[in-house]
Amino acid sequence: MPSTSPTGSTSSVPAAGRPPASVVALALLRPVWRSLPNTPLVTGAALGLLLAGMPRMLSAPADPWLSLTLLRAAALAFGLGLAFLLDDPARHTTAAVPTRRPVRIGLRVGFVVPIMAAWWTAALFLIPDKGRPPVGAITLEAAAFVVLALTGALVAVRHSEATEPGIAVSAGLVGASFAAALLLPDRWALFVATSDPHWDDAHRRWAGVLVVAALTGVFSLAEPLRRRRTTILAHR
Repeated sequence: MPSTSPTGSTSSVPAAGRPPASVVALALLRPVWRSLPNTPLVTGAALGLLLAGMPRMLSAPADPWLSLTLLRAAALAFGLGLAFLLDDPARHTTAAVPTRRPVRIGLRVGFVVPIMAAWWTAALFLIPDKGRPPVGAITLEAAAFVVLALTGALVAVRHSEATEPGIAVSAGLVGASFAAALLLPDRWALFVATSDPHWDDAHRRWAGVLVVAALTGVFSLAEPLRRRRTTILAHR
């Protein structure tokens, strides 16, 4: 907050000597990096690359439907690893620190974004050229998987007291994926073949899923409801 000087002018000194957000973020880089759940992240990435590389292990020519299915499975595997990104056994301890939750979560996401980009590029190149689906469309599907996983974790953290919601979020992501593949009627299908005349329509639906998931995730970045009520009561 700006403070008023004896001359009536205001200064930009933060209230109570609080350092700028950029300084706080830099100071948090190392502890946030060390707190990342490396095991599920590495496992999901490795499994995804293994699935994407399977067509090159086969002696037969690359099959477009098999390649598409394996890329989707690879994106799901990586998304399952990301579902654990916000797992933090010390969550209820770190909730008391002055650094706002969006900053702490933003740092975690910021660390994995370049890793995601490099991983997806590698997954695409593992698919043989003749079997590789349209890059833009399948990347849209992968982005939707990733954002759904992150949003599920954000919603779980905001609306529950769970310190490690990754297992529940990953199970929900798997269940939702199978339900979408098996239960959606043809006019709402998401998992269609490249030769299907509804390919473009399906990816407009994928874009809608991505937008809704992203907006839900942004809204869920706010401080958990229970903590907000506790803070208000503490100030009274």
